[in-house]
Amino acid sequence: MSPLGTPWPLSLVFLLGMGTASERISCPSRCSCQYLEVNCTGQQLQEFPEAIPLDTRQLILVANNVSYLPAVELSFLADLVYLDCRKNLLGDDLDFTFIGVAKLVYLDLSFNSLTQVTYSTFSHLLSLVVLKISDNPNLVAIEKDAFANNTWLQHLDVSRTGLTCLDTSTVQDLPNLRFLGLSDNLWHCNCSFLDFITWMTESNVHFPDADNITCYTPESLRALKMPAVEAQLHFNCLTQLYKQDYIFLCLIGFCIFFAGTVTAWLAGICAVLYKVHTSKGEEEEDT
Repeated sequence: MSPLGTPWPLSLVFLLGMGTASERISCPSRCSCQYLEVNCTGQQLQEFPEAIPLDTRQLILVANNVSYLPAVELSFLADLVYLDCRKNLLGDDLDFTFIGVAKLVYLDLSFNSLTQVTYSTFSHLLSLVVLKISDNPNLVAIEKDAFANNTWLQHLDVSRTGLTCLDTSTVQDLPNLRFLGLSDNLWHCNCSFLDFITWMTESNVHFPDADNITCYTPESLRALKMPAVEAQLHFNCLTQLYKQDYIFLCLIGFCIFFAGTVTAWLAGICAVLYKVHTSKGEEEEDT
């Protein structure tokens, strides 16, 4: 029925039906489409595919040569909840790329060329539950507040990257984190990393492939499993004194010695003055 209450013409009904059907069957070139899913796996795509249906919920771009995800085109897919971009050439700056896909729950960026993760990379993904950024050998830095907005995050994988350290607050402040992949990284197990290792032993988070979460540096701790090295780090970091520590202790000792000397000198002067004053008083009384 039309808005005026009269029946729609059959020809118009047919055209509307054809339009809806054409929207349902539209699919990017060299990709396959099912209901709410677009799959472009292994098609050697150089760029983000065009003509993706706007109601797409699941987009799979595995094993292509895509080096850039356009934020504007992604923002048209406002209902997207699953994005798999494994084995592409993504790298450099991904800041604000995902600003228009706030419903995204699953994101896989593993086997790419990411170099860093900043606060602006994933801060708009408020519903994110699974994030995989493993197997990015050029990934050397994750800002400590990079996941501050991803409070629903349960699964995070940063295995096999170029990371040497990770700030404890980066993962400690994720209330729903249950799974954290850390294996085969070049972890630098120094005193500043002790807090993170302590958190690992005390948290309820599961660490898969735990046998390969080992220290890379310093040489004396290489290949030691990270949780097991906690006791040795505690000993080294809490008992070892560095040059600046000795300088500080010397300064403190000198200050204490100087203060004690001055105090004793003042006390002696006061005692002498008191003695002189007392003696004068006694002499005056005798006269």
